[in-house]
Amino acid sequence: MSNIAIVIEERAADIGNFLVGRLLPFRQKRMVGPFIFIDHMGPDTISEPHFMDIAPHPHIGLSTLTYLFEGSIMHRDSLGNAVEIKPGAVNWMTAGKGVTHSERTPDYLRSTQHDLHGLQIWVALPKDLEQMEPNFVHIEEPQLPHWTEDGVSYRLIAGEINSHRSEVPVYSPLYLIEIKAEKDSRIKLGEHLYGESGLYILHGSVQAEGQEFGPKQILVAKDAKLCEFEMKAGTSVYIFGGEPFPEQRYIDWNFVASDIETLKIARNKWEQHEFPKVPGDDGYIPIPPVNPTLGQRKS
Repeated sequence: MSNIAIVIEERAADIGNFLVGRLLPFRQKRMVGPFIFIDHMGPDTISEPHFMDIAPHPHIGLSTLTYLFEGSIMHRDSLGNAVEIKPGAVNWMTAGKGVTHSERTPDYLRSTQHDLHGLQIWVALPKDLEQMEPNFVHIEEPQLPHWTEDGVSYRLIAGEINSHRSEVPVYSPLYLIEIKAEKDSRIKLGEHLYGESGLYILHGSVQAEGQEFGPKQILVAKDAKLCEFEMKAGTSVYIFGGEPFPEQRYIDWNFVASDIETLKIARNKWEQHEFPKVPGDDGYIPIPPVNPTLGQRKS
């Protein structure tokens, strides 16, 4: 009996001035554990006028996680943080009751061609923390747990698995693990996983239950404890998941909440310019038309 519940293909999505590959939400699978949104950026070369310029925009009810493979992003937020995100570091911003931030190509890269490649992820907050005070943490690559077994390299980007725990301050049981194989390898993680689990293939190929899967695909397991697969040499994958919430989550634009009324209030707040400002960045992204289903993000 197959343990693969669904295979999700990356879809193109326009986020303003360039295209990304959207992985979550998907019409048949809105969330995997607390993970509610995943975009794959790049690895297309970014050159003028196609550098990243995402003006100040708001979030509620979630934490954003940015993890780059190549390139750089300048993060500024309404808490006063101004941090350059570089490959291997984790940018973790918890919106709670409301935060505003911008993401732009650093000034020193705007006159040269460069690659921008990485993942942008939203993790929904538990219901009792949806209105928490916003906060921000930046974790450099050396601070992340890293280990090697039988020629396979593991890095725990966020959460907890087995005896390893990331310093990223998550608010519910979850995990985001980077796995890279130098040689053909068999991976058995099931006994360490919990809740719902997804596997995203960045490079190379994975074999599971007699089938082969390639880049830009997510495999969602029916039972995380049965997670077992083979990686070809040179393959990189990301396993993410955790305990699902008992309540449904709704998405409207950049807002996540367990009830629709909260989304309506946030939408009105942004339209009335009542969210906090970003020091050093006076841009503004107008909110798109209301999404009648409030079931998926409108860009």
